[in-house]
Amino acid sequence: MKNIITIGLLFSIAIVLLVTACSGSSDDKKQVAGKEENKTIDPMQDKGIGPVESISLPGLIDQTMAVLGDTLFINKCTACHKIYKRKIGPPLVGVTKRRAPEWIMNMILNPDEMVMKNDAARKLLMEYIAPMANQSLEEHEARALLEYFRSIDADQTSLKEE
Repeated sequence: MKNIITIGLLFSIAIVLLVTACSGSSDDKKQVAGKEENKTIDPMQDKGIGPVESISLPGLIDQTMAVLGDTLFINKCTACHKIYKRKIGPPLVGVTKRRAPEWIMNMILNPDEMVMKNDAARKLLMEYIAPMANQSLEEHEARALLEYFRSIDADQTSLKEE
C-alpha cells in the first residue's frame, strides 16, 4: 500500500514539474512577441546597428561623391559584389529602394554586429552563406558608396520612365 501511495505522489510531482517547465513565463512570451514584431519591420524604417543613426540625403546626386563611391566599390567591393548580378554577395542594384540609407551605411561600416543582431542582415547571411567582410571603411567612404548606389538606382528609375 505504501508503494502505491509513494508512486502516486512521485507521479503527481512529475506531472506538476512537467506542466510548470513547459508553460514558460510571461517574460518568455513577451520576448517571442517582440521577436515577431522585429520580423515585420519595414525595411525602409530599419536603420540597422552601427554608428549611423540618422542621415539626411539631398534630392540630387552628388556626382563627385558618387565617383569616389565608384572607385571604392571597384577597389573594396567587387571581390564579392556585382551591381546587376549575384556573386558571393547580393546584387546591389536597387539597394537604395529596398533599404534605409542608415542600414546600408551601417552594413558597410559594421557588418559583424549587423549579422549578429539585425534580422535583415541575418537573412542575407543565411541566403548568401558568406558573411560580409569588414573593409574598415570610414564613415565618409560609406557615404560615398551610398551615393554611388543612389546614382545607379536613379539611372534605373530614369530607364524605366523612358
